[in-house]
Amino acid sequence: MPPGLDNYKTQVAHHVADHNPERTYTGILPPMLPAIVVLEITVDRDGQLADVAVQRSRNPDASEIALASVRRSSPLPPPPTGRLTFSETFLFADSERYQLRSLAGPQASE
Repeated sequence: MPPGLDNYKTQVAHHVADHNPERTYTGILPPMLPAIVVLEITVDRDGQLADVAVQRSRNPDASEIALASVRRSSPLPPPPTGRLTFSETFLFADSERYQLRSLAGPQASE
């Protein structure tokens, strides 16, 4: 893992959340999440989105919401090491709103 990757992922997560306030869930996540989407994101040295793809998902609607959220947020903060590929997980609290794993708090217990 490149140095500073966790810090960079937190910056990106805040950036995506700030650009998609209607999709951001701010409460405690429910114990059973309706969808989890993992995206692979590639950012060039200037913060331009070079590629974004679904790495893991079982919910096509949630996948589209996650992809659109990242695309709408471009350009992202420039990575500290030049071009960078990393994964981010979108934890859906309902059918429309999510928390990003890099920012998510604790999940409710059942």
